[in-house]
Amino acid sequence: MYYCTYNQSPVGNLLLASENGEYLTGLWLEGQKYYPESIPNKKEENPNLKIFVKTSKWLDNYFSGGNPTVETLPTAPQGTAFQKKVWQILSQIPYGKTITYGDIAKKMVINDKRSKFLARAVGSAVGHNPISIIIPCHRVLGLGGKLTGYAGGIANKCILLKLEGIKINDETNKKISHYR
Repeated sequence: MYYCTYNQSPVGNLLLASENGEYLTGLWLEGQKYYPESIPNKKEENPNLKIFVKTSKWLDNYFSGGNPTVETLPTAPQGTAFQKKVWQILSQIPYGKTITYGDIAKKMVINDKRSKFLARAVGSAVGHNPISIIIPCHRVLGLGGKLTGYAGGIANKCILLKLEGIKINDETNKKISHYR
């Protein structure tokens, strides 16, 4: 049985999902690309599940400027082995820090020649991250710190980066200012 609930946040309405009521299997921003592709249409809304209460507290802490880590929540994102490896790397990006798609690709292979080809696959895996914000795909930037796509929308990516105090290049700062 799939369970879900909704949570209000500074980036809009969030859908939380759990396949069994014990692990968080999804967190999507309303209207997010791929929203929510990994859960069936039949689901029961239950905001009182322990995992949803715990996730809501995590989100409250995060949006009030705290630095909660993904390890404090039981998560079980559904995806391929490759996607799960990328999501594991995302989970290790510290609060207030960023990484590039190319850097993730290099972490995934020993032979750097292959990493150039993996960057697109990494980008796809990042974009399909089913537990947004908590598994911090918003901390991934393009080459040279360039602001790139975000399944939850560039405006929301900017809000999350600003919340964490992430300083990025001038071009990106202009885009962030535009989304205030």
